[in-house]
Amino acid sequence: MIRRHVTPHRTLSAFFLTLALAGLAGCSTPTVITLNDGREIQAVDTPKFDENTGFYEFEQLDGKRTRVNKDQVRTVKEL
Repeated sequence: MIRRHVTPHRTLSAFFLTLALAGLAGCSTPTVITLNDGREIQAVDTPKFDENTGFYEFEQLDGKRTRVNKDQVRTVKEL
């Protein structure tokens, strides 16, 4: 029987890694953007609105950066 000794350093490192990942996961707010034609686009986080251009800018779940004109957007809702 092989016994592995877990050092406090390794346990502490794993704890802080888990804590950091949980903190990062809590920063995003998944959002669904419904367009006037009924299509829905899921975003990783709340879209940013650029007042200069009139476009919502966001990242889709597949990582693609997207821009949508505000006139095409019916609703923006957090999931």
